[in-house]
Amino acid sequence: MSIEVITFGCRLNANESEAIRKAAGEAGRENLVVVNTCAVTNEAVAQARQTIRRLRRLNPASDIVVTGCAAQTDPAMFAAMPEVTQVLGNAEKMKPASWAFDLGERVRVNDIMGVRETALHLIDGMQGLARAFVQVQNGCDHRCTFCIIPYGRGPSRSVPMGAVVEQVRKLVSNGCREIVLTGVDLTSYGGDLPGMPMLGKLVRTILKLVPDLPRLRISSIDAVEADADLIAALAEEERLMPHLHISLQAGDDLVLKRMKRRHLRADAISFCADLRRLRSDIVFGADFIAGFPTETEEQFRRTLALVDECGLTHLHVFPFSPRPGTPAAKMPQVPREIAKERAARLRARGEAALRAHLAGEIGRTRMALAENAGTGRTEGFALVKFARPAETGSVVPVTIAGHDGVQLLAA
Repeated sequence: MSIEVITFGCRLNANESEAIRKAAGEAGRENLVVVNTCAVTNEAVAQARQTIRRLRRLNPASDIVVTGCAAQTDPAMFAAMPEVTQVLGNAEKMKPASWAFDLGERVRVNDIMGVRETALHLIDGMQGLARAFVQVQNGCDHRCTFCIIPYGRGPSRSVPMGAVVEQVRKLVSNGCREIVLTGVDLTSYGGDLPGMPMLGKLVRTILKLVPDLPRLRISSIDAVEADADLIAALAEEERLMPHLHISLQAGDDLVLKRMKRRHLRADAISFCADLRRLRSDIVFGADFIAGFPTETEEQFRRTLALVDECGLTHLHVFPFSPRPGTPAAKMPQVPREIAKERAARLRARGEAALRAHLAGEIGRTRMALAENAGTGRTEGFALVKFARPAETGSVVPVTIAGHDGVQLLAA
């Protein structure tokens, strides 16, 4: 049996790819290649198309099924590719029946805006037994002017807390040592559930009802939506890892307004400062877009400065990519070469911030989750190279002796 799943994009896609692999295997599929696409940038779509062509050359007799956000938002484009056997939408890909031998319609992409529930996609684990991602939310009700993802994922919807807790229990019983909660708009969790429990309550409930879970981590959040219970949990719960990745996108108020973001520059700075006072070892990462339409050099420099003012460490930087159908695509564009040059400068600032953070870790003792025999992740998500092999999935104390600019080096 041969099932290959190629994943583009976010952790949510990675989680869903594992569920697809499991469903296809249980259906007895053979000679199947699945391309789980991303629609965040034009480059991501182009890479998916190039990969599909390459996969067909390498697998002339296999079924190639294309799914994910790019397939949801532009199914006709992939259906027109002769290399593609079938196109599945984001809702359809998570239905086990979609992976049966009878392929049925070549294009099965329904209206994602009509989806109102998110099922829990149980997987046995990822990255060996070290870490597992648990999807607790899907979709987004916001309409940032640059973003096409709501049209690929549909409205915000949450997995009930009881189902989440049961999955975490199963994963921990299977040997997973760290659970990462994921979603498209994670901090909107619970708004569609009875009683409207928020993300903070979910975190507290998991930690209370699954005492054998060593480490719980939160993936990307929108800081403006962080509820009081979540902030308190970060301050009080040692098993909740001190690392947050924040969707900031820009550091200038006018650019943020044109992006239709719901925070200001000062909000980002105060959020990071307040949490750092509550938990001194907290580490922040952030997403940024460089060269957003109408962005001036002065406005971009405010974004550069925000890296230091917020004390950011791990940056995800993208030059602006106009997505058809979004308001930002119709705004006056910054020349592509300038957007790419600004993205390079922002990445360089992030690399310098990471080096400074790693240097500050020298001499400290951290608990590292071994992702394999040679490397692991600290509580603050820094990569650490072990001096001696460790058992995958173990949580081991390491004393930091140095760094190479990218990862810590254990003594």
